[in-house]
Amino acid sequence: MPLSYWLGVDTGGTFTDFVLLGDGEPRIHKVLSTPDAPERAILQGIEALGMGAAMATGELAIVHGTTVATNAALEGKGARTVFVTNSGIEDILRIGRQNRAELYNLTPTPAASALTDLPVEGINARLDARGNELQPLSSDEIADLVTRIKQHDPQSVAICLLFAYLQGEHEQQLAEALRDAGLSVSTSHEIVATRGEYERGLATWLNAWLSPKVADYLQRLQQATRPAPLAIMQSHGGTIASEQAAAQAVNLLLSGPAGGLAAAHRLGEQLQQPNLMTFDMGGTSTDVALLDGAIRLTQQGRIGPYPVAVPMVDMHTIGAGGGSLAYVDEAGLLHVGPQSAGASPGPACYGQGGTQVTVTDANVVLGRLQPAFALGGSLQLDVAAANAAMARLGKALGLSVQETAEGVLALANEHMTQALRVISIQKGHDPADFALMSFGGAGGLHVCALADNLGMRRAIVPQRAGVLSAEGLVYAPRKRELLQALADNASEAQLLALRQQLEVQGSQELQAEGVDALDLQFQTFVEMCYRGQSSVLQVIWRDDPAERESAFHAAHEQRFGHRLGLPVQQVNLRVQVLANSQTPDSPALTAEAGKPSGHAQLPGIDTPVALFQRESLGAGQRLEGPALIAEAVGTTWLAPGWQATVDALGHLLLERGASHG
Repeated sequence: MPLSYWLGVDTGGTFTDFVLLGDGEPRIHKVLSTPDAPERAILQGIEALGMGAAMATGELAIVHGTTVATNAALEGKGARTVFVTNSGIEDILRIGRQNRAELYNLTPTPAASALTDLPVEGINARLDARGNELQPLSSDEIADLVTRIKQHDPQSVAICLLFAYLQGEHEQQLAEALRDAGLSVSTSHEIVATRGEYERGLATWLNAWLSPKVADYLQRLQQATRPAPLAIMQSHGGTIASEQAAAQAVNLLLSGPAGGLAAAHRLGEQLQQPNLMTFDMGGTSTDVALLDGAIRLTQQGRIGPYPVAVPMVDMHTIGAGGGSLAYVDEAGLLHVGPQSAGASPGPACYGQGGTQVTVTDANVVLGRLQPAFALGGSLQLDVAAANAAMARLGKALGLSVQETAEGVLALANEHMTQALRVISIQKGHDPADFALMSFGGAGGLHVCALADNLGMRRAIVPQRAGVLSAEGLVYAPRKRELLQALADNASEAQLLALRQQLEVQGSQELQAEGVDALDLQFQTFVEMCYRGQSSVLQVIWRDDPAERESAFHAAHEQRFGHRLGLPVQQVNLRVQVLANSQTPDSPALTAEAGKPSGHAQLPGIDTPVALFQRESLGAGQRLEGPALIAEAVGTTWLAPGWQATVDALGHLLLERGASHG
C-alpha cells in the first residue's frame, strides 16, 4: 500500500516528540519519555495521533531519532565485549593519546570507565604502513583466537588491526570465523577506514559495545510497528533503514540532535539564510551548532569520555536545559546545571514532587511561561510551588524571589552563550554574520537574550520549534557517508577509482532500501592537511589537484588565521550519497493578522505584555516586544527592543531594533 503519512519521532530525556505529515497542516504531539522502554512512549503517541490503523496497513512511514545508544554509552551499560588487536599493542585503548585532565598532576588517578576491565586478545599477524602483509594470519592462529574469546563469554567482539584501513583481509578472516561461532562482530575497516589506531579502535569498540543493546531495542520497536517502514536518523544527518541501523550503532550517538540540524538546513535554504547558528534547548541539555550553507561534520566528536571518529554533525552540547537544577554551593555561589530534574520528578512547577529550582521554574516565576500556555494548556503548572522553591533558593542567596529567578536565567543564558562562542568565535566566525535559530521546547524563551549576549541582530524561531528535531527527521535524506583513508602519494587515477568505488557502494546500499537510482545525489570531499600535521580540514572535490590545494590553503587561513608554506597531503576521501525525502510541504498561512488573546503584567516589565496565540498570527504580521507568543510546544519571549515578522509559512523572523543594543 502506498505511503500516506510520515511521522517523525524524537525521543528526548524528558519528552518524546511527534510530528505527523500527510494530512494538510502538520500535526504535533508530545508525551513523557519512558527511558526503561522507549518504544512504550512511541506507541502511546502513535495511538494518540490516531495512526494505529495506518501503521498496521503500512501507510505510515516512521523516522526515529533515538537516544538508546547515547544513554548506554553515558551510563556505561553496553554489552560484554572483547577487543582484538595485534600482539604487542593490547593496551592501545587504555593508553589513548596521553591526554590528561590534570596536566600538572604526575600521579593522576585513572578515571573509571567501561575500558578499565575490557578483555583484550592479541593476534600474531601484521601489515605494513602501505597495507602489505608482513606476517600472515594462519588458520591455527584464528582457531586459537576463537577459543580464547569464547572463554570470556562475550556478547560482542571488536577487531582493530594496524593498517586495516588500507587492506581489511585479516580483519575479515577473523570476523567470519567469529561469526561462524555465533558472535556479533565489528571490524575497524568497515566502521571507520581512517588512520589513527586509537580513534579507529575506540570507534570499533563503541560500535561492538553498543550494537547488542541497540539491536534489541530496534527489534522490539520493529515488532511493535510492523509493517510500517521504520528508518533511523544517523549522527551525520541522514537516515538508514532500521534493519541496517543496529550494525552501525556508533553512527547513532547523535541521532536525535541531527534531526534538528536537518530541519535547520532545510529552513535556511527556504529563507535564503544559509548562515545559521542553532541552539536546541530541551529539558536536560542544549545543543549548539553552526551552519554556513551546509551541515558541518566532524570526526572529532565525543560522547562522555570517549572520542568518536565516525562522521557526525559538528555540535557542542552542554548540560543546560529547562530542567537544569539551580543550587547554592558551600561558598554561597549560585550554580545552574548540569544536573537535571529530568522527567520525574521534573521542575517544581510540574507538581510531581520536585522541590528544587529549575530554569523552567525561573521562567514561570517571571511570568514568561504562562500556566495557560504550557503544552497548549494540557500541562498544569503549579505557580505557587515554583515561587516557594525560588523563595527557598533566594533565602540562601539573600535575594528576593524575582532577583533569584533573574539570576538563574542570567546564569543559564551565560552557559549557553559560552557554548555558542565555542562553535563560532573560537573557530574564526563572527556571530554578527549569522542568524540565531532557536528550537527545542525551551529555546524560544531564551533566544533574544542569547542573541543580545553575542551581538547578533537577527534570530529565527521556526514554526513548531518545540518539536523541530522530530520534524527534521521526516525531511532528512536517506544517506550514506563513506570515508576511506588514502595511501601516501596516491595517484589521481587511484583517487578517481576509489571515488567511483565508494559511489557504487553507497548507491547499492540505498537502492537495497528501495531508493530509486535516479533520485541519488553524490558529493565528494577530500580531507587534507599540511604534511606533518595530524588534524585535517575538509574541502569540496575539484578535478584539478592544484585547485584542491588552493582551497585547502584558503580553508586553513579562514580557520586559523594563516597559511603555511608546507607541502599539502591528501588524507581521506569522503563520498556522500543521498536521496532527498519525498514528503509534502506545509500549507502557507493566510494574511489575516491575529489579535492578542490578552495581556499580563510580568515582574520587571513596566508595561503590560501582549499575549499571542501563534496559530492566530497571519503572514506578514509584525509584533513589537515585549510580547509572549505561545504555541502547543513552546513559548517565545519577544524581549523589549526586538520585533518579530511572521513569514509565509509561519516562521518568526526576529530583528533587533536599530535604537537598541
